[in-house]
Amino acid sequence: MQTKLLSEIASEIAGKQASSILELLMGRKDVNEFLIAKKVGLTINQVRNILYKLANFNLVTFIRKKDKKKGWYTYFWTLDIERAFELLERKLKKEIETLKNQLRSRRTKRFYVCRTCKTEISEETALLHSFTCPECGEVYELADYKKVERELERAIARLERQRKGVLEELEKIREAKEKKRLREERERERKEARQRKLRRIKKAKKEPRKKLKKEKKVKEKAKKKSIKKIRKIVKKVVKKTTRRKK
Repeated sequence: MQTKLLSEIASEIAGKQASSILELLMGRKDVNEFLIAKKVGLTINQVRNILYKLANFNLVTFIRKKDKKKGWYTYFWTLDIERAFELLERKLKKEIETLKNQLRSRRTKRFYVCRTCKTEISEETALLHSFTCPECGEVYELADYKKVERELERAIARLERQRKGVLEELEKIREAKEKKRLREERERERKEARQRKLRRIKKAKKEPRKKLKKEKKVKEKAKKKSIKKIRKIVKKVVKKTTRRKK
């Protein structure tokens, strides 16, 4: 049922041939536009024109890849099922409101029909024509509003059932989308945690080397200082010895 309703929306937006393209994209991802053209029996330009119209309503998305040998781009199309159901829900809601307004009008006003011309008009219009049809001259009769009311009530009930089904599908889609987002978020957090752990391990491995290097540097500095001190002492001793000899 939902697929049929979605096809109707696609047809309203981009023509009758759009419905077969939408049905082809249902449940699939990144479909090659040349494959679409082959399946539906249209030229690539016709398919692109239809898909561009659907894309203007965000019903489809695409990615493109460049052929390294030929140098041209090929488009790969995906149906945005959530957006499609949102459009469908709004369409059904609008139709329900229109029928409810008609029903309210039926319950508060009177309508007349011409049995010959099969036309229906409001009481105001009938009064303007003295309750006579200007086309055939027949006298207008009071419309059976009860029958029309029942038909409108059945139509509203049918559309509300369809809208309820669409809302349920939307809820499932959004729940699945949220679960996917949470999975990706958890995976990202795990990846970041692994990277932090690796950085800590790497840092821990570097620390002893730094410590040893620092200790070595201190020892070398102390050694140089010690040698310098010894040389100073030796110099003094030599100087004293030289004086005594003189």
